[in-house]
Amino acid sequence: MTPTILRRAALAGVALSALLTVAACGGADDAGGMTHDAGSATPSASSSATATANDADVMFAQMMIPHHQQAVAMADLAPTRASDSELKDLAARIKAAQDPEIATMKGWLTAWGKPTDLPDNHSMPGTSATSGHGMPGMDAGMPGMMSEQQMKDLAAAKGLAFDKMFAEMMIAHHKGAIDMARTEQADGSNPEAKALAARIASDQAAEVQTLQKILDRL
Repeated sequence: MTPTILRRAALAGVALSALLTVAACGGADDAGGMTHDAGSATPSASSSATATANDADVMFAQMMIPHHQQAVAMADLAPTRASDSELKDLAARIKAAQDPEIATMKGWLTAWGKPTDLPDNHSMPGTSATSGHGMPGMDAGMPGMMSEQQMKDLAAAKGLAFDKMFAEMMIAHHKGAIDMARTEQADGSNPEAKALAARIASDQAAEVQTLQKILDRL
């Protein structure tokens, strides 16, 4: 074999070795990339932790849903019955804020595997299921809830009479929601539920002040 052929064979061997080395490195990089991708999937698993809740979180959502629904029903009456423009605007803001919160809380309960309806035998701690009958702003043991008769009276009112009744009822309704929200802040464990409770307490406290000012000048 001539020296030229020997040199060519040696060069071919070096080139082959280089190719094998590159392939091996590439395989290692690919394996490393796969390991990294698998590791990056763990945060999505941790997001499932937000679906956990204790009994206080569940009670808060199950109670606040019908509480919000009644507030929205009251607000829906304002456009055709209220005479005060500021009260009409506030009613619209109440509806705009609470409708999406109802959907949010229903979504939480579904994620937690809990019913969205409040148990029939439920009452707030420290009250009985019948303690609220005949008491303004307290129905079936839930703070701030209006009775069926109060809702009928509100629907039958017009003009100034509606404005005063709406303001009085919504103040009581909001104060009940604030109490429920504070209980959730103290006893709940779900961060999102506690954050919503804090926002409800803050927003509705401000709305109570506005409603009281409206009531004072009516």
